[in-house]
Amino acid sequence: MSFLSFGLGSKRKQASKTKSTTSLPSKPLFLCYPYVTHMLVKGNFKTIIELPKYVDVNEWLAFNTFEFFNYINMFYSSITDFCNAQSCPSMSAGPGVEYTWSDAQSKKIKLPAPQYIDYMATSIENMLNDETIFPTKGGREFPREFPTIVKRIFGQLFRLFAHIYHHHYDKILSLNEEPHFNSLFAHFISFAREFGLLDKKEIQPLQELVDIMIRNGVIS
Repeated sequence: MSFLSFGLGSKRKQASKTKSTTSLPSKPLFLCYPYVTHMLVKGNFKTIIELPKYVDVNEWLAFNTFEFFNYINMFYSSITDFCNAQSCPSMSAGPGVEYTWSDAQSKKIKLPAPQYIDYMATSIENMLNDETIFPTKGGREFPREFPTIVKRIFGQLFRLFAHIYHHHYDKILSLNEEPHFNSLFAHFISFAREFGLLDKKEIQPLQELVDIMIRNGVIS
């Protein structure tokens, strides 16, 4: 499976015509005002991330994992023309942060970002489609290690958020997607914080953005 299945052709053409500015900001675009405050949601996500009454926690984790996977899929698809082996020779998330992929023998290998993302997408989709991990039929139970599996998926999805923010946010801006993307990220982080799905060390590449969203009351 690839993150390339969702197309925004007309927007891609628009993005490719965007001229670069002559002076670069002193900090990443996603931390600059007013972009960092562009949100679809006013207030925070507390009421929509809490476990609903009479809903099994694993069912809630499974549903939201599936939703976040599909939504980040759509955003990456809109900028995938600009993420290639030449522009993104590694899966990085800003200076000093470079992710490696672990193969079947647990050997860590460096991959261009699009290849890493494709491997990641395939791995996650295989898990989502595995009835022994994400059961959809009656009578089947979630595995005992299910929360750990979800945590691992969230860690991978965070890496994609971090890569897009640090290396492709200019394209997100040129497509006028930043209110949607920022809102999705805030929702994602709020849910992860509520259920302990991301470690503090994992969030570090976007910690400053998370802190801003907390101060602005978007993330509780």
